[in-house]
Amino acid sequence: MAGRWLVYALGGGMGHLTRASALARAASRRGHAVVLLTNSPFASGLPLEDVLGTGVEVFRLNPALGREAVGEVVEQCLADVRPDLFVVDTFPRGLGGELAPMLPSVRARKVLIHRDVNPTYVKQYGLARAVDAFDLLLVPGEAAPFANHPRAVRTAPWLLLRASELLPRDKARARLGVPAEDPRALVAVMGCGTPEEVGEAGHIAARLDAMLGPEAVVRWLVPPGAAMDVPAPRAKQGSRAGASLEEGLALRMATWPALAVLPGVDVLVGAGGYNTVQEARVTGTPFVALARPRLYDRQALRLRPEERAGSVEALVTRAAGLARARPARSLRPYVNGTDDAVTLIERTVLSA
Repeated sequence: MAGRWLVYALGGGMGHLTRASALARAASRRGHAVVLLTNSPFASGLPLEDVLGTGVEVFRLNPALGREAVGEVVEQCLADVRPDLFVVDTFPRGLGGELAPMLPSVRARKVLIHRDVNPTYVKQYGLARAVDAFDLLLVPGEAAPFANHPRAVRTAPWLLLRASELLPRDKARARLGVPAEDPRALVAVMGCGTPEEVGEAGHIAARLDAMLGPEAVVRWLVPPGAAMDVPAPRAKQGSRAGASLEEGLALRMATWPALAVLPGVDVLVGAGGYNTVQEARVTGTPFVALARPRLYDRQALRLRPEERAGSVEALVTRAAGLARARPARSLRPYVNGTDDAVTLIERTVLSA
C-alpha cells in the first residue's frame, strides 16, 4: 500500500541530501508520496525535482536557520504532511537535538538511516537510548555503532542512480567536454563537502592540470548552482594553472549527479564522504582521496589504505601517477541498496 513519507535529511554539504534522495527516489518509484527536507547550502542549485521525479516534493530550508526554527519547521511539516512514515538520516535526535522532544508524540512509524558516527557524539548525547525511538534502523552498506541492534538491518550501499542509468563511456566523456577522439586519461576532481572544500578542489584540479599538461584532461566537478559562487582556483606563482583566470575557469564543470559520468572518468580525486567513496567503488573507478575532518563522520575509517592520501601534496602526486599509469577498471552492474531498503520498510514498518 502506498504511503506518505517525510524524510529528514539535514546536514551540511551534500552527503545527507544525496543519500536521502536515493531512498526517496526508490520509494517514489514504488508509488509512495515523499516529502524531502534538506538544509544543504547546495540544494537551491540542484535539479532535484528533475532527478527525483514528480512523486518527491523537496522542501529546502534556509541553511542559516537555528535549532529552534528548524524544530518549528519540522513540527509544521509533520502536521501538514501527516506522514505514515518519518525517516531520519544519521541523527536520531535531529541535527541540533530538535527532534528529541517531539519524537515521542510523532504518530508515524519511524526509520533511522544509521551509518557510522563519531563515538564521542554517541556517548555524549546518549544515542543508545535515542535509537530506541525508531521502529527500524537501516544500515546502508558500512559499519555503524548500533548495527547489532535488534531492529537494525544492513543493506548494500545506497546510490542515487541504478547501474543502467549511468552514461556509456563516450557519452560520459562528452558530457565533461572531452571529444570521442581524445585518447587521454580523464581526471575528475570532485568538488564536494563544504563550500570552502569545493573551492579547494578547484585548486587541486589546477595543480593537476599544471603537472600533467598534455598527458591528461582534468575536470573540476562542481554542484550546479555553486559553479559561479566558488572562487576560481589559485595556484603557486609561476605555475601554468595560474597563468590566467580563463584557464582556471576552463576546468570547472557543473555536474550532478556525478555518478552518471563516472564511467568516463579514469581517475577520481575527492574526499572520504559516504557518497563519493561508494560511487567510486561500485563503478570501479581508480580513486584517491583526503580524509576531511568532520564533527560526526569519520572519513579516515571509511577510506581504504590504497585510497587515502595523507596530504594535498600526496594526493596530487598519487593522482598524477594513476593518470599516467591508466590502471584497468572493472565497471560492472551493481546492487543498489535503496530497493531493499524500501522493501524492508514496507514489510516491517508500513505493514505492521
